[in-house]
Amino acid sequence: MSKPRILVVDDEQDLCTLITKALEKEGLTEVQTAGTVADGFEAFRSFQPDIAILDIMLPDGQGFDLCSQIREESRIPILFLSAKTDEVDKILGLAIGGDDYITKPFSPKEVAYRVKAQLRRAGVYAATPSVELEETKRTVGRFTIDASETEVTKDGKRLDLTAKEVGLMACFMRNPNRILSKETLFEAVWGEDFFGADNTLMVHIRRLREKIEDTPSEPTCIRTVKGLGYRFQDK
Repeated sequence: MSKPRILVVDDEQDLCTLITKALEKEGLTEVQTAGTVADGFEAFRSFQPDIAILDIMLPDGQGFDLCSQIREESRIPILFLSAKTDEVDKILGLAIGGDDYITKPFSPKEVAYRVKAQLRRAGVYAATPSVELEETKRTVGRFTIDASETEVTKDGKRLDLTAKEVGLMACFMRNPNRILSKETLFEAVWGEDFFGADNTLMVHIRRLREKIEDTPSEPTCIRTVKGLGYRFQDK
């Protein structure tokens, strides 16, 4: 399968660079950028992307306009980036054909995870171990995960984890001491949009804690960061 092609349309060049670097770290290296609606549509036709990331506010119009133009010719996944947080803007973006809506400020890594989730859903991307993973294994404190991200051990003893629990541990261990949003975790592990899945994630986190924490009722490895998500650490 050839590498997915990704189009990023945003007039902030620094932001385009950050997103491009985050995508490249995830193995998504075929990226083209543009800064206007006109240039974005021209790039869409010439580059033939598998997915598009569109800023809402552009110098010569709106990302909504570009989305409508693309939808006349293609059903590729479209993600909107916006500083607007109003519910009506999100609804409008999804109603005119968008597949996801991300509000600024955001983590470029989160954008990369959302892109991979959309590409998997569209059938143009097969998940592979993160390029950040060590060749043999990754160790954080007392925990070790193998290179294929299928087995986790604690103090050298294999943990009896489900596939989703291993997936969560893989995300945490790739990002120790970093706050990961619920959206990032769910979409990276389930490959689906987070909307309405808060309870599902909470249940899996609770069950994972029961298997890895010394005292599950007082977790020290997977910590809840109120309003932001979860942080994994093991000292």
